[in-house]
Amino acid sequence: MSAPISIDDARARVLEAVRPMPREEIASADSLGRVLAEPVTSTVDVPPFDASAMDGYAVGAGTKGELTLAGESRAGHPAGGSLAPGTAVRISTGAVVPDGAVAVVAQERAEEDGGVVSVPAVEAGANIRRRGEDVKGGETVLAIGAELGPAALGMLAAVGAARVACARRPRMALLATGDELTRPGEPLGAGRIWSSNAVALAAQAERAGALVAHVATVPDALDATCAALAEAAASADVVCVSGGVSVGPHDHVQPAFTEAGFEERFWGVALRPGKPTWFGTGSRGGAPVLGFGLPGNPVSAMVTFQLFARPALRALQGADPHAPRTTAALEEAIERNPSRTQAVRCHVEWGSDGPRVRPTGPQGSHVLTSMLDAGALAFVPPGEGALAAGARVEIELLDL
Repeated sequence: MSAPISIDDARARVLEAVRPMPREEIASADSLGRVLAEPVTSTVDVPPFDASAMDGYAVGAGTKGELTLAGESRAGHPAGGSLAPGTAVRISTGAVVPDGAVAVVAQERAEEDGGVVSVPAVEAGANIRRRGEDVKGGETVLAIGAELGPAALGMLAAVGAARVACARRPRMALLATGDELTRPGEPLGAGRIWSSNAVALAAQAERAGALVAHVATVPDALDATCAALAEAAASADVVCVSGGVSVGPHDHVQPAFTEAGFEERFWGVALRPGKPTWFGTGSRGGAPVLGFGLPGNPVSAMVTFQLFARPALRALQGADPHAPRTTAALEEAIERNPSRTQAVRCHVEWGSDGPRVRPTGPQGSHVLTSMLDAGALAFVPPGEGALAAGARVEIELLDL
């Protein structure tokens, strides 16, 4: 293992190796969570006509007093024609404002009796949504790299975009190594544990936009590890292996990556938990493949996935690879590690003076409960002694 590098250096090396995924056209209705590969420009004004903001009566300029009802404009059923002087048109929310009308009087402010409606004075433009008030025709409503959430899908529908060009989702293969691993639901033998890493990492990958196409458990044997990794790399854009990445006699992931033709970019990060993290690049028929060897302890695996694999998956799709970061005050002292930055799982409380953080509990790399309700990783720099309560640290917000 080479000398450990910093978290920022490791992340930079990962992002330098990323090559954007090819684009594909998909139905807008199926694009939730996807990332735009080209901008979306509206071909129409939104709204496409002057529309009423409420139920009431469309009236002309300077109108006050009794007006003759001259028809109705309903949503989807315009009244047609122009509004004559001395008349009003009953109108529904979202309906077309007739030509000649300059305002809408709210229904509750008017009185209708036998085809005549009494209205108060109203300012021109009152209760009218103007054509193009939201979006002008020719305006870009969503830029390249936009992540399509519910509001974005609504916007696509509003401008009539039935299909969009998005980056293809990266295909990820996940391998969990270890003779002790047992699938949840199966009986445990002596010295065995239920496998949690493949489940947690697959969930993180999907949250990052990946398509988890292959998941397998691999025994602690070199030939089995090489075979499993070669199979995974044959169809994936990203291969992620948990466990077997250190230097013990049963750790075979690094030589298996080498055997599969991957070039090592780093092996070892000055991070706790997660020091033995490995990253390299390979190829499949000329297409690049990213390889991650993550530690086997469940917290180490999730933390290193968050810091290194997640940014890669997002960058592959053209999304912002960086999770939100800010600084926060520690609510309690934390002992520093002499040589490694600690990624402390923390609760976050937001106050008038900004965020404050406190550890979720015991921070061992095997303590998976430390990830529950963790709102952030707090980065405690290396040094001697403790970092005092009240000290400010950088934090990365989590969505776990």
